[in-house]
Amino acid sequence: MDTVTPVLCDSNLYRYKGFCFFKELNEKEFIDSLQGFKIRDDDVFMITFPKSGTIWMQQILSLIYSEGHRNGTEQIETSKRVPWIDFSSLNNDVKYDHDSRPSPRLFTSHLSYLFVPQGLRNKKAKVIYVMRNPKDVMKSLYHFEAIAVHTQKSPDFDHFFKKFLAGDVLAGSWFDHVRGWYTHKDDFNILFVKYEDMIKDLHSVVKQICTFLGKELDDESLDIVVNRATFKKMQKDPLANKENVPEEYLNLQNGNFMRKGTIGDWKNIFTVAQSEAFDKIFLEKFGDLPINFTWDITEEK
Repeated sequence: MDTVTPVLCDSNLYRYKGFCFFKELNEKEFIDSLQGFKIRDDDVFMITFPKSGTIWMQQILSLIYSEGHRNGTEQIETSKRVPWIDFSSLNNDVKYDHDSRPSPRLFTSHLSYLFVPQGLRNKKAKVIYVMRNPKDVMKSLYHFEAIAVHTQKSPDFDHFFKKFLAGDVLAGSWFDHVRGWYTHKDDFNILFVKYEDMIKDLHSVVKQICTFLGKELDDESLDIVVNRATFKKMQKDPLANKENVPEEYLNLQNGNFMRKGTIGDWKNIFTVAQSEAFDKIFLEKFGDLPINFTWDITEEK
C-alpha cells in the first residue's frame, strides 16, 4: 500500500506515490477520488509541471474556446474558465462543481500521469502537456517560493537547487513528471507543446493547438488569440495574471506571479558548477529520450 510521507525540507508538502502535494490544498482522499472522475469525450486537460507555462496555456485555451474572451465582452478569469482539477476548492467561497459545467470542459493540472482520471485513457478526451527547459523552471520556481504562502522558503538558490534535484518541491521530480507523461504518451490523446516554441513562434503553436483540438478559427480570430496571449499583454491582464488570487495563497507584495517569460533566465542565477552538475544529471536521466530543449534564446539567432 502506498503511504504518505513528509517532505523534510518543506513541512507544507507531503509525498505520495513519488509526487509532492500541498498539505492544505491537496487532500489524499480527494486525489485518490480523481481516478473515478467521469470524463466526457470533449474534455480538454492542460497538464504542466509548475512554472512551465500553466497560466499562458490557460489564457490560450480561454481565447480559443470563448469568443467573449476574445472580444472582451466576458470578464471571467482564466482560472475559472480552465479551473484546476487538483483541488476540491481553492477557498471557502469557491467550490468546484465540474459535473454541472457545460461541455466542452477545460481543466488545468500539475498531476503526474499516475493520478489523472482513468477515463482519460479512452483517448477521446484530449491532453495538452506543456514542457519547459528545467533550468528555467528551476529559476522561476525558486522565485515563486517568495510569493507562495504554502511553500517553505529556501535560504538561498544553492539550497533550492539541491531541493529541486531531490524532487522535494511541489509536484516532485521534474524528471519523473516529464518522463512519466512522455513515456506513457500512447495511453492518451496527447499533444506536447514546448514553452520555448511558444516564445519563438506563438502563432504557429496556436495553430497547432487549434488543429489538435479541432477548433477552426478564422485568420482574424487567430490573430486576436495570438495578440492577447503574448506575455506583455498577459502581464497587464488581471484576468490572466493572478491579481485576484486571495492573499491566503499568493503574497504578491513579495513579487510578481508573471516575471519575465523568456528563455535562458537561469544564466542569471546558476553558477558554472551548478550548470555543469545539472547538465550531467540531465544527460543521465534524459539522455535516452528524444526531447530537445532550447536553453538560451541566443541559440536561435
